[in-house]
Amino acid sequence: MYKSFYSLTRTPFGKEIKEMDAFASTAFKEATAALNYLKNTRGMGVLVGEPGVGKTFALRSFAKSLNPSLYKVMYFPLSTGSVIDFYRGLAYELGEEPKYRKVDLFRQIQLAVQRFYSERKITPVFILDEMQMAKDQFLHDVSILFNFYMDSKNPFVLVFTGLPHLLHRLALNQNRPLAQRIIMRYKLEALTREEVAGYVQHHMEMAGAHHAIFTEDGIEAMASRSRGWPRLINNLATHALMYGCQLKKEQIDSEVVRMAAEELAM
Repeated sequence: MYKSFYSLTRTPFGKEIKEMDAFASTAFKEATAALNYLKNTRGMGVLVGEPGVGKTFALRSFAKSLNPSLYKVMYFPLSTGSVIDFYRGLAYELGEEPKYRKVDLFRQIQLAVQRFYSERKITPVFILDEMQMAKDQFLHDVSILFNFYMDSKNPFVLVFTGLPHLLHRLALNQNRPLAQRIIMRYKLEALTREEVAGYVQHHMEMAGAHHAIFTEDGIEAMASRSRGWPRLINNLATHALMYGCQLKKEQIDSEVVRMAAEELAM
């Protein structure tokens, strides 16, 4: 409804935005550079950030950029299933029929990774999400599982991702063997107030807006209420557009943003 009122050709703040159309914030560009470094070097890396800061989108953009004839991307959220289910999932994604015992699963996974890299010339890329939930024993297991050729070669790319607490977990003494093997660490930060204005303008232009629909004080209110988290900006901007449409307001000002924020309890 609000799309026709504001003469938009598509939903401006939806999840369906293409990776190539991402707003190039400082954090997004730095995260992309860090992930590309990890791709070129191979090995283990960590990408963390608060909920809604854009971790998933950055990882999705990274995965989309990889040549499928050279890389095989596998995404696993730790929050689903048991730890043994996770290992079986790794084996299954590598084209194996999972073994029953953990020791056999580990060997099976390692051999499959080696075949992908050495025989098929494809680098497996593992993205392990929600890793702040991982138990110390699991982190220890991962260190063993991804130890190839007596730790002299990395035939894989492994990205741990989760909340910032993950970095504190890795700093603990019992997790030091794994932490010492991590070659890339990056923490995604929220957008600055200036970037919030650019983010909103970028998304509105991508949706077909031909003039400024959000006023300066409206964007300032959005930056304050959202604290620069892209997910909150998306929700707040969408609700503000709906309110603006209902009120027949040609521009979204701070009062409309305030109404939308109150409905969202922001």
